[in-house]
Amino acid sequence: MPHPLVLALFPSPAAAAAAARSAHALGVTREQLSVVARSHDEEGALAAQMDATPGADIEDSRVAGRLGELSGHVLAAIAIVMPGIGPIVTAGPLAAGLGEAAGHAAGGVASILRDAGVPPPDSEALEREVENGAVLLGIHCTPATADQLRSTLAESGASRVIVATWRT
Repeated sequence: MPHPLVLALFPSPAAAAAAARSAHALGVTREQLSVVARSHDEEGALAAQMDATPGADIEDSRVAGRLGELSGHVLAAIAIVMPGIGPIVTAGPLAAGLGEAAGHAAGGVASILRDAGVPPPDSEALEREVENGAVLLGIHCTPATADQLRSTLAESGASRVIVATWRT
């Protein structure tokens, strides 16, 4: 069912953690709060610290996974014919890493945000900020609580707050 998704960008993990505490004080649960950071490891650590869910769970769509897997196989097949390094790339962790990167590019943060109604320039700007170290919080809420959350996150130091409509 469609509902508001309040997105807030923070310049540092500490600022995002303080905002998460404020959101929890308003009754936001762990399942409603997602953290998006520049790596899955960082997301996981921040999510545990903030009592939130990692944004990677949202980003890693089934389509992205399939595209990543397919890309890994294609890159491995091409690498086989490369003299000297083909067997290393084909059998090694590089093939898996390249496939995973291709999958994330296909199902990245900007794509998910656009699906939620965030205009392309804003979704791409948010993704760039996250890639540069900012932390994005996403809070699934009701229409009645969206304005209060927007104000609370802005007061907590968000450099940007956007309310989108989550349709998935």
